[in-house]
Order: sequence, then structure tokens, then C-alpha cells
Amino acid sequence: MTPDSSSVYDLCIIGAGVVGLNIAREISRYQLKICVIEAADDVGRGCTKANSGIVHGGYSDEPGSLKAELCVAGNRLYAQLDSELHFGYRRTGSLVLAFSDAELSSLNRLLANGQQNGVTGLRIIGRDELLTREPHVNPAAIAALLCENAGVTSPYEFAIALAENAIANGAQLFLSETVQSITKTADFFRIATDKSTHYARFIVNCAGVNSDRIAALTSLDDYRITPRRGQYVLLDKDQSHLVRAVIFQTPSPLDKGILVTPTYHGNLMVGPNAEDIDDKTDVGTDIQTLQSIVVQAHRSVPGFDMRKALTSFAGNRPVSNQKDWVIEESRVKNFINLIGIDSPGLTASPAIARKVALILKDCGLGLKVKPIFQAQRPPIIQQKPPDFAGDVNSSNPTQHIICRCEQVTEAEILDCLHRGIPVRSLDAVKYRTRAGMGRCQGAFCGPRVRELLSRELAVPASEICGKGECSSPLAQRARRGDLFQL
Repeated sequence: MTPDSSSVYDLCIIGAGVVGLNIAREISRYQLKICVIEAADDVGRGCTKANSGIVHGGYSDEPGSLKAELCVAGNRLYAQLDSELHFGYRRTGSLVLAFSDAELSSLNRLLANGQQNGVTGLRIIGRDELLTREPHVNPAAIAALLCENAGVTSPYEFAIALAENAIANGAQLFLSETVQSITKTADFFRIATDKSTHYARFIVNCAGVNSDRIAALTSLDDYRITPRRGQYVLLDKDQSHLVRAVIFQTPSPLDKGILVTPTYHGNLMVGPNAEDIDDKTDVGTDIQTLQSIVVQAHRSVPGFDMRKALTSFAGNRPVSNQKDWVIEESRVKNFINLIGIDSPGLTASPAIARKVALILKDCGLGLKVKPIFQAQRPPIIQQKPPDFAGDVNSSNPTQHIICRCEQVTEAEILDCLHRGIPVRSLDAVKYRTRAGMGRCQGAFCGPRVRELLSRELAVPASEICGKGECSSPLAQRARRGDLFQL
């Protein structure tokens, strides 16, 4: 069957993580017909949802690598992007601690890397300055590498903001569709999913842990992705006073070391470990690993209280069999591969999008700028004044409190339902508004959010899903019992 030319997309992006959505937003600047296909029921449900939320400085990657180049470039784009999309970004700085002369030598190597990579605001500080900056870190640390340009962001809100803005600028989003086959013809690709068929002149494959499978659908079988699972513990906001910057330990060959960090919204988070696993869908947590993470994190910041743990979670990073990231047109003409975009992929994602735009242009995709591009996307979460008079019984949606812990109003939840992306679960509302992310973890607001969704979507409350398909079945068990003994 030959499709009508009007039904052929100029570009199809496979994968609605933060990388794919940065690309969608970047390409939506141009007079092109584009779509994004995502297997999950919402955007940002893979690695984007479950990572550290760190905007890295760019000192830990090998000079001359794509990782190093794009991490530094991406870091420099965050402040402007946040001013446009309002997803949440704050420059905090980061510190890598050294507890021995051998670890101090590692700091010097990281410093040299960073200098070669063009990182600014980078220097080694002694114990006195370290303790002045961070009085709650372990005083046994003898030095630290300070990177003033590092920061924290809300990665899932970033993905949501990018998707909303790309849609506002004409992109189409297809959720809950798994790509099953890709057929190349002389003029376009036929992309068959489990629900429909799409046609596009160009494809960008940025499917994360499944990018090797998508590549193989076009007989590109060079790539193997190994999921590297990282587990985390999230603590209450009353623990975040213990650190101002992101606190790292000296990195290992597998990862950047266990960190202790404030989150953008003011919680304290510790993790992740790095564990190569076989099952790409396994995002479970386990008590033994979480205990090990907590012990290692206490080495950096001894004073955090595990009785204030709220939840645990895990995410899988897509580690490939290639030495560096793969971002290039493949042997299949007009098929652009992004393979193995692991850490610091979140940081680099805005710069990756710009690089992909240039690749597409070089491949022959005309990039004619739109006369009008809507750069601004208003925030969903509204900052409340100190004298905010919200009430759980108010009939005014702007005053009606649905989530007491995070002060989320009915108006904010209603807003998140009408921004171009289907919102059908408590998780989807949580990631947009923070309803359910507080101390009670949804015990109070969960039934109220469900009732509100039922009303607005005109479906029975029993049909409103709670957890999304990627939720960890062990998360709640892990945050109770044995963890509290640490």
C-alpha cells in the first residue's frame, strides 16, 4: 500500500524520553511534520523518570568523546531552557570528596579532564573550605573537587514540558505503541506498531534500553544494550538541609559513585549503585542493595536519618557495546541512530538535540524556520505565597487543596489534564503536580485524585490506574522495615 503524501511524516522519533523529546522540541521549530512514538503510557517513563536529576559539569568524561563535548554544551543550555519551559532547574554546584591520597590523585585526574573539556568554575578545595561550604559532610574528607556549574533538575518534569511544548508547536505524540517492524522503501519508512502504521521520510532512534532492538529492525545488528540498574532512596524534605551541593564520592569504573543530593523540589536523595542486569524491564529494588547504598552514602554525609525515608526506586541506564555514544546516520539512509545514551545523557540532551538537527540537515531534511515558534510553556506547579489560604474543603479550585503534603490544588491538577498529553493515572498526575510525592506518599490525596480524574475523564474510578507500568513492585516494601534500622 502506498500512502498519500499528506500522511507521511517528515520525521518520526522513536522514544519519548528526555533525549527524544528534546529532539522533538528542537525540530518543531521548523516547517516539518513530525511525530513521536512511545511504548509506555506516558512520556519520560524509562531512564528519564528514574535517574539522579543531576546537571553534570562535564569533568568526568574522557576528553574528545561525544559524552564530554555534549555534556558541557548541554549544561550551558539549561538556564535558558528553564526560563522558557519552567520545568525546574537550580545551579547548586557539586563536590567530589576524597578521603585518602589515592582518592586525591583521582580528583586531580578529574580536574585535568574537566580543564581539557572546557569546564569552568572547577578547582580542588581543602578540608577547611569544604566544611565551611558543607558543614554536615564527613570531616574525614581531606579535599574535594568543586564544580560550580553543576546543578539539579526535575527530569520527568523536563520531559513533560518538552513534550507539551513540541505538541503546542505541531508535533504529534503516539503513546502506548510498541514498534514491531520498520520497512524501508525508496521514499519513506513504514513503521508498524502493535496498534497502527506510520510513515516517515526520516527516523531518529532514541529508544533508550531498547535502541538496539529498534536498530535491528532495519538489520543494524551491530549494537547490544546492557541495562545498568541504579537504585535510589528518597528522603523527606526535612533532611535536605544536610547538603547544599551535590555530593559525590570518587568514581568507579562503572559509575560516578554514590551521591547525596538535594532534589530540585527540596528532598534528599541517595544512590545509585550500578548493576548490570539481563532484564531491561526489571526496575525492582531490594533491601540488601539499598542497605549497601545507605552505608556508602553515610560515608559522605553521616547525619541523614533513614527513619525519614519516603520511598525507593530504580532505573536502567542503556549501556552499549560501543566505547562512546553513537549519534549518527546509520548505514540505512535517513535512519539516525542514538545508541547507548547513558549518563550524562540528561545533561547532554539539549545539545544532543542540536547535533541531531544538524545531522538531519546534512542528510537532506530541509530545516525551514517557522514564522512563529512558541518557545514559552507555562508551569503547572504554581508557587504558593507564604500566606496561602488553601483548604481541603474549599469549593474554589485555586484554593481547594487535593494534596496536603505538597500543597497541590484542584486547579493545578485540572491544568495538567489539558495540555495535549493524555493523563490517565495517579502516577501521571503525580509527575506533573507532585500530588502523592509527600510524606504520606498519596495516602491522603490518592483517593481524591482518583475521584477528580474519574469526574474529568467521565470514567469509573475503578478504571483509573494507580501506578504506571514501570513502577517498582518492591518500592514500598523497601522503604519500610529493615531500611529504617540504618
